[in-house]
Amino acid sequence: MTQEIEIEQETDEAAVGGVLADQSEVLLDTGDRERFHESHDEQWQERESRNALKHVAGLGEKQDVTEVEYRKVRLERVVLVGVWSSRETTQAAAEESLRELAALAETAGAVVCDGLLQHRIKPDAATYVGSGKARELAGVVAQEDADTIVVDDDLPPSQRRALEDATKVKVVDRTAVILDIFAQHATSREGKAQVELAQLEYMLPRLRGWGGSLSRQAGGRAAGADAGIGSRGPGETKIEMDRRVIRSRIAKLRRQIAEMAPAREVKRGSRRRFGLPTVAVVGYTNAGKSSLTNRLTGSSELVENALFATLDTAVRRARAKDGRLYAYVDTVGFVRRLPTQLVEAFKSTLEEVAEADLIVHVVDGSHPDPFLQIDAVNDVLADIDGVGAIPTIVVFNKADLMEDATRERIEALMPEAYIVSAYSGEGVDGLRAKVESMLPVPNVHVEALLPYSAGSLMSSVREYGKVLNVEYRDDGMLLQAEVDDHLASRIVEQAIA
Repeated sequence: MTQEIEIEQETDEAAVGGVLADQSEVLLDTGDRERFHESHDEQWQERESRNALKHVAGLGEKQDVTEVEYRKVRLERVVLVGVWSSRETTQAAAEESLRELAALAETAGAVVCDGLLQHRIKPDAATYVGSGKARELAGVVAQEDADTIVVDDDLPPSQRRALEDATKVKVVDRTAVILDIFAQHATSREGKAQVELAQLEYMLPRLRGWGGSLSRQAGGRAAGADAGIGSRGPGETKIEMDRRVIRSRIAKLRRQIAEMAPAREVKRGSRRRFGLPTVAVVGYTNAGKSSLTNRLTGSSELVENALFATLDTAVRRARAKDGRLYAYVDTVGFVRRLPTQLVEAFKSTLEEVAEADLIVHVVDGSHPDPFLQIDAVNDVLADIDGVGAIPTIVVFNKADLMEDATRERIEALMPEAYIVSAYSGEGVDGLRAKVESMLPVPNVHVEALLPYSAGSLMSSVREYGKVLNVEYRDDGMLLQAEVDDHLASRIVEQAIA
C-alpha cells in the first residue's frame, strides 16, 4: 500500500514538473526538479529586471554650468553659402553680408563651421551653386561634421530640395533664420501672433510630400480591386489638407491681430489726447536702440548684444528741461533683405513710427559700413505711409568702439549727425537737447484765471504744455501758457469768468 502511494506521488510530481518545464523534458528525480525550479526563478528575475527602469548614476544629474555651456549641447553645426555677382555687388559687400548671416545664425543658436562664397553671373537654377560646387560643398559639410547648410539668399523650394538631395543635409535660407530668431524673441501676445503669421506665410508654398503614402485621393474603384476597406480617401491629398489647415490658421491670426489694433490705437489716442509728443527710435538691428533709449530716459529696458533682442514696441516717458513730458518709442530693428512676410506681419507695430512727431535713426558707428545700414533702414521706412514728412535725427551710436578714421569720415559726410555712446554717455546730453528742441510746440496761447481747486489742470498744463507765467492772486491763479487744443478747451471750461 505504501509502495503504491509513493508511486502515485512520483507520478503527480512528474506531471507537475512536465507542465512547469514547458518545452523541457520530463524530470525524473528530485535533483533535476530543484535545478528546474532554480532555472525557472532565474528566468522570472531576468524578465522582471528587463521590465524595471534602472537609474544609471551620473546621467541627468544637475551640474553647475552656465547657460552658454548648456546651449552648446544642443547647437546645430552650420556651413554658410553665398553667391555674388560683380554686376550687382562687390566681393567686400558679399563677405560682409555673409558675416551678418553668421551673426544671425549664432543668434538663432548655431555654431558656424565655415563660410563659402561663389562668384558667378547668377545662381544656378537647379542647385543654387551648380552641381559640381554642390558635390564640393557636400565634402566640406562632411569634413566639418555639419548638419545644416544656411544659404545667404531667399531660396525657392525647388532649389532647396535639389541642394538637400546633393548634400544629404538640411538646407535653410536667410529668411528661415530670421524667422527663427523672431520666434525665439517674441514675448507679447501680439508679437507671437505676428511671428507665427510670418512663419506660416513662408511655409505655405514650401510644404513637401513624400510619394503616394500621403495620398488621400483614391476612392471607389480608383483605389484598386485589392485595396479593400479603408483605402478610399476624401478626394484630396495630404499636402492639400495641410495647405487648407495653414490657410485657415493664417486667416485666424489676421483676425486676431486686427482685433488687437484697437487696444494699440487707444494707447496712441491717449497720448494724442494729452498732447504727449512721441519720438520713434528706429535703426538697424543691434545698433543700440534700447541702450540709447535707456540712457535718454533712465529706464531699464532689455539690453542684449544680440540681433532682434527687441521685438515688442516699448514706450518710455521722459521729461524735458522745461518740465514737459514726452515719450520715446523703441521699435523693432531692421536688417538688409528683411523678409516681406515680416514687414507685412509687423506693419501694425511699425505704425508707431508713422504716428511719431520725431524720428531718431540710430546707426551702429562701429560697423564696417554704417551707411549700408542707413540705406537698409530707409528702404523699410519708405514702405510706411507718412514717414517721409516726419523730421529725423541721425545718430551714430557706439562711439566708444569707433576708430578715429571712421569718426572723421562720418563727420565729413554727415556733419549734421550726432555721434554718441550709450555705454559711456558721450554726446547723449547734446542729443537730448536737440530732441527736446525739435519737439512740437503747443500752438494755442491762453490767459485765464483759474480757481485754486483746479490744481490737477495746472499740473497737466505743466506736463503737456509750456507755462509762460503764473500769478497767484486772492481770487485765483492767473495763468499764461501755450497749450494744445484739448488743454485749451479744459482751461476755458474751468476759468473764472
